[in-house]
Amino acid sequence: MRVAILDDIHKAYEGTDGVRRLRERAEVRIFTEPFGDARALRGFDALIANRERTRFDRTLLQQLSDLRIIAQTGNHAYHIDVDAAEERGIIVAKATGGFSIGAAELAVGFAIALMRQIPAADQALKRGAWGTPMTPVLHGKALGIVGLGHVGRHVAKIAGAFEMRVLAWSPRLSQEMAASAGAERCELDDLLVRSDVVSIHATLAPESRGLIDARRLGLMKPTAYLINTARGPIVDESALLAALVEGRIAGAGLDVFDQEPLPAGHKLTKLTNVILTPHLGWPTDEAYADFANAAADALLAYLDGREVPRFVARH
Repeated sequence: MRVAILDDIHKAYEGTDGVRRLRERAEVRIFTEPFGDARALRGFDALIANRERTRFDRTLLQQLSDLRIIAQTGNHAYHIDVDAAEERGIIVAKATGGFSIGAAELAVGFAIALMRQIPAADQALKRGAWGTPMTPVLHGKALGIVGLGHVGRHVAKIAGAFEMRVLAWSPRLSQEMAASAGAERCELDDLLVRSDVVSIHATLAPESRGLIDARRLGLMKPTAYLINTARGPIVDESALLAALVEGRIAGAGLDVFDQEPLPAGHKLTKLTNVILTPHLGWPTDEAYADFANAAADALLAYLDGREVPRFVARH
């Protein structure tokens, strides 16, 4: 089997245990630069997709006559035409690699940086100013988690070290499930009213797109902060921008956006009450090691004729 690992812009796959295991059974090539066009991928039986960096549309898939399996790292396959893959007999295998501890840690980092005004203080000091603002602490504050899945539960666990009061909402979350994560289950509107920090960890789906809209942003305290390390479209970006400009909430920490990369000169980049990062929640040393192992597991199972967990088309 010939395997291509795509879009390894961090040059992180080489040396992982997963790649080592694959190389015992297959020829592996790692693309650290864009592969150019489909001709570069001809002759590969398997591709390892690095999250959503390459879009596998019908046109591309039709040009890859040798391809038999795509190992998709991450939890989603929005960028893959799974219907077209199935028509061509291409398996789209799940190589999720677990959940993103990096996104959970980043969310808590946003909360600390926003509330203690770390970026602003850093910039002021570098300009020669010595301002010592009074800032709130996380201790004893209310953290509202929207989406208490694996990432949200890890955020709740970290918040426990700060003795924060954790509120949680998910569409199918029960009181018992919330309590097992050290959280209080409440309705979404109530969570927004009561929280000092709101952290988004929901999955992007038709029902969650625009979930935090202008009305719901209006429920938040003027002293509260919004953090989004999940997916940009879960929050109405225009409504959030208006709330930040008008000071209806204290600030926001955003790692994800409606359009990525965020366009240069975007209005969000002009605001002083916002911390922005370029979707760095997931690319960590641990995440890449997990992705490599998950992809190796999927491809070795395929080679051995074992069942491979897969993404399926939505007919």
